[in-house]
Amino acid sequence: MKIYFVFVLIVLCSVTLEAQHNTLTAKEKKQGWKLLFDGTTLKGWHNFKSDKIGEAWSVEDASIHLNKKQQEGFQVKGGGDIVTESEFENFELMLDWKIAACGNSGIIFNVVESPEYQYVWQTGPEMQVLDNTCHPDAKIDKHRAGNLYDLIRSPNESDKPANEWNSVRIISNKGKLELWLNDVLQVKTTMFTPEWEALISGSKFKGMPAFGKARTHLPPRSWRLGVV
Repeated sequence: MKIYFVFVLIVLCSVTLEAQHNTLTAKEKKQGWKLLFDGTTLKGWHNFKSDKIGEAWSVEDASIHLNKKQQEGFQVKGGGDIVTESEFENFELMLDWKIAACGNSGIIFNVVESPEYQYVWQTGPEMQVLDNTCHPDAKIDKHRAGNLYDLIRSPNESDKPANEWNSVRIISNKGKLELWLNDVLQVKTTMFTPEWEALISGSKFKGMPAFGKARTHLPPRSWRLGVV
């Protein structure tokens, strides 16, 4: 199975990924850790279903940044979803993010990059990234920061205010899924089970037959993991 990391910026969002700790020790390299961002360039990233990356994406202060100044409605001109070149199966993802006031974004995983899918959220579940204080989505159950978007609401909210750094860990191992925000467990569940299918059936993704299905027994494709 091929899983990627995808950054998908949707509305009123300015998300930045920090490179403060963007180095690996010899021990970490031996353990299999891999940097997804080199701290200075966008090498290793491209827009979803493209070999290029939009001009609204840049590196500022050693962080990946989306400039939303050219926003047109719900879209940012030259923005769009960005994904890693590298592929992953069972993984532990660690990153830091901060978001502009009233921003909305997310981290999507197990996304299928294939011609029949127009959007990453047609296939990949999402860890919500949000300013809970003023974005309208915060009023919707299972849409708050740290939630498994529209599937599971966390009972342990631990998000920090807009323009402050939040630390994320997403652990996916043989279907076992954990979402952590600022060292607090938000969601713990198991994918690809009858219970998982029931969650999908009760969500806005129920009409998307490929949603939440990406795993090794499917035909070879490009799977990605992302931020919305």
